[in-house]
Amino acid sequence: MYYNPYSLEGKTILITGASSGIGRVTAVECSRMGAKLIITGRNKNRLDETLSSLNGDGHFSITADLLKTEEIDKLVDSITEIDGCVNNAGIFTSQLVQFIREADLHEIMQVNVFAPIMMVKQLVKKKKLKKNSSIVFTSSISGTFVCAPGNVMYSASKGAINNFMRNAALELSVKNIRCNSVNPGMVHAMSSRLSEEQIKSDMDKYPLKRWGKPEEVAYAIIYLLSDAAAWVTGSSLVIDGGISIA
Repeated sequence: MYYNPYSLEGKTILITGASSGIGRVTAVECSRMGAKLIITGRNKNRLDETLSSLNGDGHFSITADLLKTEEIDKLVDSITEIDGCVNNAGIFTSQLVQFIREADLHEIMQVNVFAPIMMVKQLVKKKKLKKNSSIVFTSSISGTFVCAPGNVMYSASKGAINNFMRNAALELSVKNIRCNSVNPGMVHAMSSRLSEEQIKSDMDKYPLKRWGKPEEVAYAIIYLLSDAAAWVTGSSLVIDGGISIA
């Protein structure tokens, strides 16, 4: 008899930011583990590419701009009960403290903090989360352990979402809803702005001498969505090749 405690068979999972990067890979890997996927993102064409990559049947996509509260409301209204939600949508903006612009700060907080908080609020308020469901936030080691010049706005946003996660985990425990976050170091999906030389130099800082792969983050998310993590809530799971201990 085949036994897999990490199986997502029979579970319906909502994933935001599923049109590319970690979100797309997480959707694909969740489908391989048997989940039915509801995927969302702002770019319909890229979202359709993700949808066509999923294993199995019964998946569907919803194009939505999570910068707009009314679109979060419509998204939540359009779905049935779910077993899990992966709040993955996020943006990165690099700027030194003295050059921070209010518009940039507002945008990064809107996408990385306000949108996932309002998503969770609406899912709970409208009773879309089943008993024993799991909410996972894609955060970062920047929100917990690691600081770097120019990282102040992104780090602040991820620190905020980690603290929201912990408090939500406590509040929602009475509903048997778990909340956790994954906190990756640098992942190849994030490297588009860097040269090969910059990438090699940064990799050398990691004890394992490489960056992470998107699927390695996806596997951690799958663990937190699965029944294998039924006693895990309020945790920030670090996936960083050892950089936070270097």
